Parts: sequence; structure tokens; C-alpha cells
Amino acid sequence: MGRPQRYALLGHPVGHSVSPAMCMAAFQALHLTHFYTAMDVPSLPNLRAVIDDLRSGLIAGANVTVPYKRTVLELCDELAPSAEEVGAANVLVVDRKRRVVAHNTDAEALTLTLGELLGARPRMRAAVIGAGGAGMAAIAACKRLGFSIVCVTSRSWTSMEATFDSPGAEKARDLGALTALWPGASAGEPTTKTSQLLRLQWRELVSQADCVIQATSAGMTGADSGDSVCMIVPWDRLPKHALAYDVVYNPSVTPFLRVAKGQGLEAAGGLGMLVRQAELAIQLWTGQSPPRDKMHAAAAAALEKAARAGEHR
Repeated sequence: MGRPQRYALLGHPVGHSVSPAMCMAAFQALHLTHFYTAMDVPSLPNLRAVIDDLRSGLIAGANVTVPYKRTVLELCDELAPSAEEVGAANVLVVDRKRRVVAHNTDAEALTLTLGELLGARPRMRAAVIGAGGAGMAAIAACKRLGFSIVCVTSRSWTSMEATFDSPGAEKARDLGALTALWPGASAGEPTTKTSQLLRLQWRELVSQADCVIQATSAGMTGADSGDSVCMIVPWDRLPKHALAYDVVYNPSVTPFLRVAKGQGLEAAGGLGMLVRQAELAIQLWTGQSPPRDKMHAAAAAALEKAARAGEHR
């Protein structure tokens, strides 16, 4: 059985997370006495301190969530090919030399999840909203699934300079995506004919998308409402077969999903991806495969409990 080990989720905020319930269910099913906690890490110095705890053995392994999936790469001792490809990490593994190795299981988890949801749908165009760690995983997943064109935009790409010069845009292009200016101009930003055309380019690309992926924290419990993200999708022009996917899993129905379903589209939240990435993470940490059905049930139960608690506040 081995001695108990501590695993953790690193991010800010993390109070909404169901990862502790999900991972504890996995450990129990595998007859392991390990435990898993969500650690709120409010700043970069705090993150550095936790990485040191990994090297010292106080923490055996960790998941990484917003806003550190890209930042954490600079603090690790080695990047696994999965993290190097995507330019982001969601799993930290400590090797025998006590080096912290960054991995990415998000892209593989999303590839598997989207592949099941898409089925026999056309895979010509995909649109991704967000250029953080989840956005890069979404681009990688779409390319693996055979989409010919993948376009991406980000709320921070409010000018042509930001769109073309940001590290996120550069990584997106490395992954084979087209980068587009955020369709909504910021207040006070000068509007040129070129910038107007670039904003229209996003809407034209999305209007023909077979899959639209919301890959930001918008709509997540504790984050912004997500209304601005919904507004950039030309819902009434999407093909009827288009799939809408939101990486956010809490709440189970986000504004993005609500609008998509209101348009008669098939829409799914991020719980499936969450469970699969955690399943792959536990395999990396322990060398064992946890039962996905029990992990999914534990995560769903934790979500339902959180929703009931919210109703009584």
C-alpha cells in the first residue's frame, strides 16, 4: 500500500474545485492512503514556494489550474514533451532525482472527450476562445482530431500589436492556428479599417465552425459572468450540426452553454475533460489506472452539493 503521500491542486481561486473529491475517490478505489487538497496560491512567490515543497518531498505531485498553467513552466526543472508541445502544464511530477517535471494531460483529455462528442460530424473548422493553457490544449486537440482550420482569439488581443506579438499568439501559430483580433473593441481604442476587417475575420470563420470551444475561465464560479464571451459568437449563423464545448465545469450550465442550447446546438461542459485529465495525472503519479466511472460520480456529486449550498445562501 505504501506510505501516505500528499497531492495538491495549485491555482487561484480553487474554492470551486471538485478535484479533491474526485481524486480522493480515485485513491480510495486504488486502495491508496494518499490525500489530495486544493491549495489557493494567490501570487507567484507563493507558487515558487510550493514548487520548492515538491522538490523537498512535502508534496508528492500536483495539478495546476488557472492562472498558472503557462507560468509554472518557468519554475519547473524539466518539461515533458506534452507540456513542451502545448506550452502549458496542468500536472507536476517529481522524478527520482527530485526534479519537478511539467506534463500536460489537458490536451489528451480534450482530444478523447471531443472525439466522442463529435462522432461523425464534419471536422473542417474549429474556433477556440482563449489563449491561456486551456486554449492551447484546445488548439492541440483540434489539430489531433483532424480539423483543417483552427482559429483562436483572446480577450487580451485588443490591438493588432497584441494579437501578433503576444507569447500566446505566437504559441497558437506554432500549433497551427489562425490568430484573430478580439471582435469587441475596447473603450478608447482607435479603430482602423484594418482592425475592423480583422474583427470581421473572426466572425466569418466562426460562422462556419463545426466546433466552438470556450477555453477561458469566463462563466466559472468565482470568475466573471461570461457574457462578453457569449457575445462574440454569431450563434444564429453557426451550422446546425456545430458542437459547443465549454471547458468550465462549475457551474454545470454556464452562460455559454445556455446560449448554445437555446440555439438548438449540442453543448457540453468541461466535466468529462476534467475527469479524463485527472485520470491521466493519477497514472503519472502512481503508475496505476483509476476507475473513471467512480471519479466522474464523485465529481458530479461534489458539483451537485455545491449547487445546493449555493441555493441556500
